[in-house]
Amino acid sequence: MNKIIKVLLIPGIIASTILSCTNDNPGPDNLPDPVFPVQVPARISEGTNEFSFNFLHTLQQTQAPDENLFVSPLSLHIALGMLLNGAEKETAEEILKALQMEGIPLTDLNNAYKTLLNDLPIADSKVSLGLANSLWYKSGFDVKPDFQSVLKNSFNAEATGLPFDNAAKDKINQWASDKTNGKIKQVIEKIEPDHVMFLLNALYFKGDWKYQFDAKNTRDETFKLENGSGKPVKMMFAKSNFKTTSTETYSAVQLPYANGQFNMTVLVPKGQNTVDKMLASFNADDWERIRAGMPETNVEVGLPRFILKYSAQLKETLKEMGIQKAFTSGAELGKIHATAHLAVDFVKQDTYLGIEEKGTEAAAVTSIGIGLTSVGQNQQVICDRPFGLIISENTSNTILFMGRINNPESK
Repeated sequence: MNKIIKVLLIPGIIASTILSCTNDNPGPDNLPDPVFPVQVPARISEGTNEFSFNFLHTLQQTQAPDENLFVSPLSLHIALGMLLNGAEKETAEEILKALQMEGIPLTDLNNAYKTLLNDLPIADSKVSLGLANSLWYKSGFDVKPDFQSVLKNSFNAEATGLPFDNAAKDKINQWASDKTNGKIKQVIEKIEPDHVMFLLNALYFKGDWKYQFDAKNTRDETFKLENGSGKPVKMMFAKSNFKTTSTETYSAVQLPYANGQFNMTVLVPKGQNTVDKMLASFNADDWERIRAGMPETNVEVGLPRFILKYSAQLKETLKEMGIQKAFTSGAELGKIHATAHLAVDFVKQDTYLGIEEKGTEAAAVTSIGIGLTSVGQNQQVICDRPFGLIISENTSNTILFMGRINNPESK
């Protein structure tokens, strides 16, 4: 029985190995490279996943249901973590609650960020993963040394003071481009007169599939859009033993990268269920259940080859998630500057996703602008309709990217 899966997109990682219908056992000279576990406290891991799905669900409410959506919960969490270290009192409490980190000492949370920043890039030697943070401030704006120090020590953040002119904008955008292998070239469109600081996180992932899609099997297929029409796409096919599961509302399959420490999990809705409804009801508990209960089955997977670029202003989304005071004249950001009246002007995320026969390339940059203010059996999982996807790392249970693909532009 053919089963169709919709895909949820999450910050993810990719790796590669040749796919064949029969997998030979590796010989002594062809053993897989070692992988290195990424270990963070379970309470923090669980909280970041709760944040990831809360973020996705809240963002869905502000986006047209027929649009693509691709975000990095991890990039946003880290950027907000940097902001948290500059916040006090009610402002800090709101950020901590939205991050699902209530009751976690800030020192413990900073240590977890440091672990992810240092260990995720080396978790799988066959996957390219880059995480970078930066702090940019207006020349003459006196940033507290303690704030700069914690960002350097816990977030490996570069701090740079510049005259906030067009040259500064170009330099910040160049940093974003450099850290994402040129995939995201512009994150700051204009520096306003009241802007005094930008906090940036960049996340880049490139991995080859463990079981690659043979380009000889790629063929023209019709992708069924939610409005009932269809569009031509280049559909890639691979058949192997993949971890898969199925419920009344969706089918799921896990596509590993490289040595298998990073995966893309594809979720395809069933029957009359839409990808939007499927993702709206899919939460952290569901994620844990499918991660723990996906047996290996011989499956043929069909996945469209496409490139996606996405950008979202997240101020209203974060306000819905409970971060209110940081965006007002009453923001308590006294750990950044002793006397200046500061507020968060914007939070923006730009992302990129490219999926092809060899593997996946994904990138995200989250930018925060701060300004002065007045005070089983052989199956098929064919992604020929809107689907969801999540990119994650196994040992830390960290979600890198997530999203929905409603209208892929095939290349």
